[in-house]
Amino acid sequence: MIATVPTAPSTLSPPLPLVRLRLAPHGALPRRIDGVWWPYSRDLLTQLPKMLAALPRAWGDITGVTVDAAAWSAAPGRMFVANQVVRLHKAPASPHAPDRVVLLSPGLGRWDLQVIPPDATEEAAALLTAAALDDRRPGAEGEARPPAPTAAAGPRGRVGPTGRGTRAPRW
Repeated sequence: MIATVPTAPSTLSPPLPLVRLRLAPHGALPRRIDGVWWPYSRDLLTQLPKMLAALPRAWGDITGVTVDAAAWSAAPGRMFVANQVVRLHKAPASPHAPDRVVLLSPGLGRWDLQVIPPDATEEAAALLTAAALDDRRPGAEGEARPPAPTAAAGPRGRVGPTGRGTRAPRW
């Protein structure tokens, strides 16, 4: 007779890195910037799916993304994210929007996210976030907080039920 000894699963997946994303609070008027994203690197193929998974369900399925061509690593014109095709458009940075990601959802709208450079310090990220969102929520010593990581993605890779009409700060 052979005895079996229960063992821990041999393939424990490492915890998912949290997404540093902050969405602007909902207001009656449209905003110039809908949120701030602080990716961990300029590798679009790695960072974009994580950010898209953290968006509110109310934003719908993002099928088009426009990024600054010079700011991001090489990427194909399309990628498969959360069981759907996302078209990637790389364009020269606009002087009015130097580092921005534009997200398009058919029938639901367009959302513009200010991108904080991955190598920014927490202090710089806090200042850029405050400037982009015109939101100076007090943190330590009365300064704005940088984009904090959001919770790991839930069903369908989305986090929480908040959306454009019910947006709440992410941290």
